[in-house]
Amino acid sequence: MNNGERAGESAIAVEVEKDKSYYWCSCGKSAKQPFCDGSHKGTDFTPLAYKAEETKKMFFCACKQTNNQPFCDGSHNKK
Repeated sequence: MNNGERAGESAIAVEVEKDKSYYWCSCGKSAKQPFCDGSHKGTDFTPLAYKAEETKKMFFCACKQTNNQPFCDGSHNKK
């Protein structure tokens, strides 16, 4: 599968809550970045589920090029 469309050029910081599930947009088309809003329908992309193990700030990938989905690994710096 290909990487999704770039939805941004930096990480998106989110305060996640312990035991809550989040659905990261992998296609890059969601208007609710970094999370899925169903815009992937009709494509080969699906959201990636992440369940927070603790309450803390996490940095989700917006460029969709990361090798550490759903989190930023600095790939947005490697255009």
